[in-house]
Amino acid sequence: MIIRLDKLLADSGYGSRSQVKKLLKNGAVTVDGLVEKDSSIKVDLDKSVVCCDGEIICFSQYEYYLLYKPGGIITASRDKQEKTVVDLIESKKRRDLSPVGRLDRDTEGLLLITNDGQLAHKLLAPGKHVEKVYLALISGTIPENAVELFDVGLDIGDDKPTMPARLKIYDNPLDTADKSIIEKVEEYPDTRAVSIGLTEGRYHEIKRMFEVLGCKVEYLKRISMGGLVLNNEMEPGDYTSLSQDEIYKVFGIK
Repeated sequence: MIIRLDKLLADSGYGSRSQVKKLLKNGAVTVDGLVEKDSSIKVDLDKSVVCCDGEIICFSQYEYYLLYKPGGIITASRDKQEKTVVDLIESKKRRDLSPVGRLDRDTEGLLLITNDGQLAHKLLAPGKHVEKVYLALISGTIPENAVELFDVGLDIGDDKPTMPARLKIYDNPLDTADKSIIEKVEEYPDTRAVSIGLTEGRYHEIKRMFEVLGCKVEYLKRISMGGLVLNNEMEPGDYTSLSQDEIYKVFGIK
């Protein structure tokens, strides 16, 4: 792969373009053992070794992270005032990571973070219908025909009813086998545990669907997206790195 030296350094997390130029000016960067101060030169990463302050730069064109998003964190790439989901990825090398889709501030669970724009488009395009599965704790009386109502779509005040969704109501929260749900039941004792499978992602969609039924979502957690599944042993804030081969295999992308 051939890339400009300043872009290589910036994309590898060594600072902004101006900070990178300062590193080069100070002689901190070497190419094949020789100090290089020209930010515009192009290097062939298949043939050359680039170092900064004596550390070899291991460049990754794409990075993929599965994050267990905690509640209270905003789904954004960057924010001047608040911590974002990308800020939680401490091992990141790239500066251009973004979340694929979004989770509301108070919603927990699986979030894919990457700089692979092609993958993000494939997963978020309306015609792809990638299913996302959530677990929730619901207060209020869930109607007996709720499963059927979800299956045909609900009018939540938008131009069109929601697309058909899969609703499962658990008799016992323990049946979810999800430790977060089991722990949260103590905080929300008068609730029912449910799972919801959606193929679209409207604003506050699940919350609005249950509001139409006279219920309230007290706790919401995403556990899967397509073939990507959140490990039940992960804690909020945990993340794991995936290779391109792994992520493309999971989503059946060639």
